[in-house]
Amino acid sequence: MEGQTKDLHLQPIAGLTPEQRFFIGFAQWDCANERPEDLRMRAMTDPHSPAQYRINGVVVNMPEFQQAFQCKAGQPMVRPAEKICKVW
Repeated sequence: MEGQTKDLHLQPIAGLTPEQRFFIGFAQWDCANERPEDLRMRAMTDPHSPAQYRINGVVVNMPEFQQAFQCKAGQPMVRPAEKICKVW
């Protein structure tokens, strides 16, 4: 299976590159529209991060995200290299 994917020539769709579509799909996975009072209650009772941080808090640490969307230094979704969080 691994050898099959490297031979694919994925094309842009609707003006979005395959890499951009990946990140958009990742963000849509955890779309949320919560009222402020629900967010306050969850902050006290739910051990999980709020939805916006589960997505933005991850991709801000990914150079691949910055490359996919041509983010420039100083933009909100660009973290300086020395501040990027790496687990492995």
